[in-house]
Amino acid sequence: MTDATDPRPDARPDARFADADPDQPLALRAADTDDLAVLSALAQDAVLTVGDIVWDRKSRHFALLLNRFRWEDADAARAERRPFERVRSLLVSSDVTRVRHDGIDRDKATVLSLLDLAWQPGEDGTGTLLLRFAGDGTIAIEAEALGVDLRDVTRPHRAVSGDMPVHE
Repeated sequence: MTDATDPRPDARPDARFADADPDQPLALRAADTDDLAVLSALAQDAVLTVGDIVWDRKSRHFALLLNRFRWEDADAARAERRPFERVRSLLVSSDVTRVRHDGIDRDKATVLSLLDLAWQPGEDGTGTLLLRFAGDGTIAIEAEALGVDLRDVTRPHRAVSGDMPVHE
């Protein structure tokens, strides 16, 4: 991502929510902490079950199938007085070397609500991706580098509750 004041002639300003086509699925990659902050905001309040989490040691990918609230569409839904939406999305971390968890019941039917994503840098570009869930659960994903993809994989659908998530 580049800044609008970047002196390079080929520089483009960063993308904004307003630039996105709300009818197109998201397909974003975070390669630094600024990018990860965007993915974290988009994935906030996503719900999933423990059964929707997979770590493929051979390919070194850790994936979650989320039921993501469409924050990028919330203002338009409110203005148009239409239901809020959710969409099924894959959140995938690559180059994973180890996964740990704390405070998460391993029962596959356990429902989790994602609060945020954070990166704790280590040495030489390595680090730990932290996925924090409501109820103090955390998954720590150690990786050789920060590489996280968020991709919508279904069409948006009406949020079952009909409401936007609210935080105190």
